[in-house]
Order: sequence, then structure tokens, then C-alpha cells
Amino acid sequence: MRVLITGITGFVGSHLAEYILENHPQVQVAGLLRWRSPKEHIESIMDRISLHYGNLQDFVSVRAVLAESRPDVIFHLAAQSYVDFSFLAPVDTLDTNIIGTCHLLEAVRQLRQPDSWDPIVHVCSSSEVYGQVRKDEVPITEDNPLRPASPYAVSKVGEDMLAFQYWTSWGIKTIRSRMFTHTGPRRGEVFALSNFAKQVAAIEAGLAEPVVRVGNLDSVRTFSDVRDAVKAYWLLVTRCPAGEVYNIGGVETMTIGQMLERLLALSTVKGIEVKVDPARLRPSDVTLQIPCVDKFYKATGWRPQIKFEKTIEDTLDYWRDYYRKTQEIRQNQRVESAVL
Repeated sequence: MRVLITGITGFVGSHLAEYILENHPQVQVAGLLRWRSPKEHIESIMDRISLHYGNLQDFVSVRAVLAESRPDVIFHLAAQSYVDFSFLAPVDTLDTNIIGTCHLLEAVRQLRQPDSWDPIVHVCSSSEVYGQVRKDEVPITEDNPLRPASPYAVSKVGEDMLAFQYWTSWGIKTIRSRMFTHTGPRRGEVFALSNFAKQVAAIEAGLAEPVVRVGNLDSVRTFSDVRDAVKAYWLLVTRCPAGEVYNIGGVETMTIGQMLERLLALSTVKGIEVKVDPARLRPSDVTLQIPCVDKFYKATGWRPQIKFEKTIEDTLDYWRDYYRKTQEIRQNQRVESAVL
């Protein structure tokens, strides 16, 4: 089997590549990435994967990559994935996520030969498509109305519906996932747990005052670990029928504030102050995300295995290691300067 991961250098893409290589070594893993994409997340597996340079916003490059690689499965994970940034750059978000997905699906349609090349395409949508749900609508099922509350959520609705349309119109074997909150080591620093963990790690390293700055702590989220999420994605493409959509999510539900409390309890520094930063509050927010994942469980038998306490600890350790390495580099630079 050959798989292609768009966004392979990113948070989920790199974890997915590692999972496949470790658990399905017979599978050939390739990635689509832009020339300027940082590669630190995939450094340890560079010798076991093939990389194809292109840009989802450029149809010619996408078509060329697919024509060369001919994957059996495409995991479409690449996206502008930061909700807050989508309010600042809505056009770029819509262009990257919707037009980029359209380019990918259209390239598959043009190159597809049902008798010889007919790939499965996993289109990664998001729980953000549901927007602000009512209390009587939780847990949220796949049939819940879509009420996107950000340009990012709108872009994910667009991706989601394009995948469904290409299945309905052309028979392209798309499967859609609506993943709820997932996090862990290597998560971008703009996302809640990772951002808080980075602040705590900086405090522990003596690089910041003992204050964690936050946004809305009352939002309710159901958390899962990224390492469980990528297992779910593999089961999605190997056990689920084309044309379907599935909620995927964890089982540990709490407010962002409760999550922060659990993080602070792991810190070596006690008495860290928490301050609300108005700049971190969104123009509109999604404050209640509790998934019903019965459909996916029934199709695959998947259950999250990693306790959220470990997710928090591993994320904090990731940022501790980051500051340790940063301080070592600075110390070595000072030594070299002194010698010179």
C-alpha cells in the first residue's frame, strides 16, 4: 500500500507518519509539503519516507505530485488550522482550505482510472463545523446542524461538503472525519494546552514571570491524544465505507479552566497566577463541544487509550525540552563568543 499525507510536517501529519511506519512497516509513506515547510517534526523518519514538493493552492503542482506518487490512500490533513488567525486572514483561510481541497479532489478526478488507480481520500473536517450548539444537542451527532462560528469553521464546512459532492457526483472515494479537540506533544503553540504548557515551561526555566495568560476558560471541550487520533484515522480508511462522515473524539470532558488546573498541578513552580488577556478572546466562540462517537465506534471498535493526564504531562515535557535545548544552544554560543 502507498499512502500520501498532505501536511506531513505538521502536528497530526508527523504523528500519523510515525504511527504508520511503526505499526504497518509494509506501507510506503509519502508526504506533500511546501518547500519552506519546517521539517523538525519528521527529522527522525526522513530516511523512511518520500517527500513531494508542491502547494495545494497551485493545481498544477498538486496534479503532478499525484501523477507521480499514485497513492492508494490520501490523508488530507494540510490546512490553515488556527481559528484565531482565520478572523485576521479569512480570505487566506478560505483559499487554503477550500480551494486547496478542491484542487486535490479535482486532480484525483482527472487522473482517476477506476480499474487501476482509484484512491481513498480522507478529508479531515473538524468539530468546529457544528459551531455553538444548544445544550439539548449534546452529545453532538453527525446529523447536528452546521453553524460555523469562524472563517476557519466555514472553510471546514466547505472542505466537508466538497468531499461529499465529489463522492456524490464523481464517485471519488472520500471519507470525512470531524475530529474533536485533540492535542499532545508537538502541538502548535497557539493552541490552548500547548500554549499554556509553553508558558509554564518558560516559567520553570526562569525565563518568564510566574503568570499564565489565558482567554476564555469556561469553554467545554472533550479531549483526546493525537496518538490516539492517528490510530483512528488509520481505522477510518481501512474499515469505513466511502461517502460517510464520522465524529471522532475522546472521552474526557472538562472546561479549559479545569484543563489548566491539571497542567498547573504538574508544574515544579507553585502559585502561578492566571490572568485573562482580552487579546486572547475571540469575536465569537464555540463553548460546548461534546461528541457522540457511536457511529465511528460501531464501524471500527476504536477507543482512546491514552489518559489525558499523560497527554498533559507529555506536552509539558515537550516544552521543557524545548527550553532546555534553547538554553544549551545559547550557552554554547556564549562560550564560542568568549573563545573568539
